[in-house]
Formats: sequence, structure tokens, C-alpha cells
Amino acid sequence: MTMDPRTPILVGGGQINNRDGGVEPVDLIAEAARAAAAEAGTDAILRRIDSIRLVRMLSWRYRDAGLLVGERLGAPVVHTAYTGDGGNCPQTLVSTAAADVLAGRAEAVLVGGAEAWRTRMKLRAAGERPDWTVQGDDVPLAEKAVPDVPMVFDAHKRIGLDRPAYVYPLFEQAYRSSIGRGVAEHLDEVGRLWSSFADVAVDNPYAWTRSAHTAEQISTPSPDNRWISWPYTKLMNSNNMVEQAAAVIVCSVGLATRLGIPRDNWVFIHAGADAHDTYDITARERLDGSAAIRIAGARTLEAAGVGIGDVEHVDVYSCFPSAVQIAARELGLPIDDPTRPLTVTGGLTFAGGPWNDYSTHAIATMATRLRRSPGERGLVTANGGYLTKHAMGLYSTEPPTRSFVHLDVQPEVDACPTVVADTEFVGAARIESYTVPHSRAGEPERAFVAVRTAAGGRALVGTDRPDLLATLIAEDLVGAGVQIGEGGVLVALSDHPDD
Repeated sequence: MTMDPRTPILVGGGQINNRDGGVEPVDLIAEAARAAAAEAGTDAILRRIDSIRLVRMLSWRYRDAGLLVGERLGAPVVHTAYTGDGGNCPQTLVSTAAADVLAGRAEAVLVGGAEAWRTRMKLRAAGERPDWTVQGDDVPLAEKAVPDVPMVFDAHKRIGLDRPAYVYPLFEQAYRSSIGRGVAEHLDEVGRLWSSFADVAVDNPYAWTRSAHTAEQISTPSPDNRWISWPYTKLMNSNNMVEQAAAVIVCSVGLATRLGIPRDNWVFIHAGADAHDTYDITARERLDGSAAIRIAGARTLEAAGVGIGDVEHVDVYSCFPSAVQIAARELGLPIDDPTRPLTVTGGLTFAGGPWNDYSTHAIATMATRLRRSPGERGLVTANGGYLTKHAMGLYSTEPPTRSFVHLDVQPEVDACPTVVADTEFVGAARIESYTVPHSRAGEPERAFVAVRTAAGGRALVGTDRPDLLATLIAEDLVGAGVQIGEGGVLVALSDHPDD
């Protein structure tokens, strides 16, 4: 069968760990791009890149970072794009690049990102700024390829629920309750899951932290592993204090053939899908589930003509344990299958969590893994916001039996149920989930609690009363009755929530 010369493929991926620091992000991306070309087997591919699409960087602000990367590579770039915030962005960029290559709108696309966060924080602590490239206002802003994930809502602001480190533990507690597990037992299981991720990172040459951690070390608080937001320790959180870059090159089969890139280097992008759950978590049907992951995953596999049992390698987005467990359940993946770990990198705690760009590393690692396992398949999931925006990609060294397709399954997700966000609720309710953020000194500071009302709505409430914080930590209070006062304040526990 003759292959369409416009068929999109990955031909190389590059990853950089800059432990010495001081290098600005666009230079790190250029270095990663050169490494990607080396994996492809020819520098000539860099001189054919006509589009550079980069993931938003937090370390430094550029008006058009792709333009700078193109100049450093000597690439004939005619198109640049930049994303908003969201860990979903790398996979979305690869899927849209594949669609553009297939349609003839591009021939070679560089997708990449970088963070130099450790350097930036070190200089900030000293009251200094890095001497990095500043583009003038005469440089047009790059096209915005992927919009930001909405993460600020009135229901969150009124109680101070303002970061992923507080929200994902709410998902964790809801998940734990849904499977009928006690707090101590579940912490042990999460420790085992994250220990298996650390084991993968040990064997990943591009992982930031390549040290094994036992389940007990991960789940037990200590001076080096303090509670962040109970029941999550530091080692259950993404590690953004890294200096990392990654890049992958998407091009057409025709260009790869003309450049003499070996067939063994080709990784076909079989299918991709994007969708988002309800932006405000207050209105989601469940805190322990994701309709967007379930539907996007199923449609990606269907488009490729395979089932989840046909996929040998997976990388499930792993900012926090709840993200992995919920995604695995929605996709039909076992949590504890030693023959199919849920990460190929080691995850954001151990391989590194360079803000929005982790999944570029995952895609590069997956492609390399597949080149070493010809004929096998790999699934990458990417997640942005509060388990909000999701992107899926299915890959293999074998060509697809169907033409690549990038699916927007949002209409199907939008048809799923939601709940009423009761942002002004006062009265009796029951606890659905909760978490207790701690200070750096290890003291509980506040609790965030999701409650369900008798009418079926949900409210997000909080308290800083020491007695309530102590009780929330000491007892399993999911399902317990509470009284909610004005302004979203949890004022009391109650045995009779309907009084």
C-alpha cells in the first residue's frame, strides 16, 4: 500500500537538564531542538522547519519566543505560535502540527518548551533579574495557539482556594472515599504508586531526580518531606524547581524520505483528541472522575482502531497522585500492573515538572521508547488546570490503518451532567471531600472543604479554626454533617446535617 507522503510522523526528540543554571529558556529550547535533530539522524531537518510552536514559559516573558529559537537554529520559519497556560498544551500542539502537516499547511514543525525556574528563583531571592533577551514592542506577539485554562472563580476566591496543591488533594479524598478506603490505607497505596514512578525515573537519563524512594518515605512526613496540603506530602507534588527543555519534530513522511531519515526513526501519530471538563470544579458532576478524560481517551483509541488492552506503553499526566488514579480509572488502566507502568518518564515529581511543558518530555520519551519497541503502541495523556483540559495522543512505529485525525469531542463532554454550584450556600450539608494546607513549619493553617447540600448542589467552604483542623486530620470525615455560615465558612461539625 502506498503511503500518503503527507502522513505526519515524529522523527526526533531532544531533552535537556541544565543543572548548572543560568541559560535562558530559548537557548535551552534550541539545544533541545539540536538534540532532536541528532536523534532524527540529520541536522538538515532544522533547516526545513517552517513552523515553531512553543509552550508558554513562566521563567521569562517573550513576545515571540519561536522567532528567537528559529534565529538560533537558522530555520526558515514562516509561522510561530505560543500557548497559554496548561499542561495539556504540548500534546495539543503535536496533534495540531500533525493535522497541519497532513493538510499540507506545514512540512516540518518544531514543538518545544523550557523552564529555567531554579535560576529565576535564585536571582529573585537576591533581588536580581537575569540578563536574558528582551524583545521590543516592535516585535509582534506570536499567534496564541492554545488558550489559557480558566482557573479563577468567585467560589474559589472567597475561601482562598487558589492553587493546584490545594485542589488535587480534594480530588484525592473524593477518589479514596469512592473506592471505600480508609485514610491510612490509602496513603500507603499512594506511596506505593508514587514509589513505582520513582523507580521509572531512576532508569530515565533525562529525569531530574533519579533516586529511588520507598512508599513509606513518600507517604510519611519528615523535615525533607513536609505536609503541603494534607493528605499530600511534598513528594506527592509536582517538582517545578528544575531547569529543563524538550523539543520534538513533526514532519511529513515525504520530507523524511527526501532527507534520508531512516524508517526506523519514524513514529506515526495515529490519533489525538482534546476536551475539557467543567472549568469551575464546583459544578462538576464528580470530584473523583473526568468525563473529558473518559471520552477523549475512548475516541482516540476508536479513531486508531485499537482498545486500551492493545496499548503497551502509557504516560498518564502525573502532577499529583489523584490525577493519575482518576485518569487510569477513566481509561480502564490498572494502577498496579508491573508490566505496564503508568509513566515512561517517572512523572512530574521525579522526572521533573517544568510547569506547562512536562508532556513535551513525555512525548519525546515515548517516541524513543517506541523506536526501541517496534510495532508497539504508546498513549500520552496531558492535563491542564484542575484536572480540567485534556489532550490525548496515540503513537506507534507502525503506520496507522486510518488517516490521522485530531478530534474535538467537546460536544459529547458538554452533554454530560453537572451539579449546581451553590456559591452562597448557608446551612446544613455533608462533607464530600477536604484538605488541610500546612505551613512550612508543619502546622495546619486552613481547611478547604467541598460539601454537598440536601438539594444536590455543591459548595466550597473553609475554616481556620484549630479544633476543626485537628479533627479533620484525625478522623475520616467524608460524609459527615457540617454547618456552613455566611461567606463560605465551616462553623461546626454536626451529627444531624439536616437540622
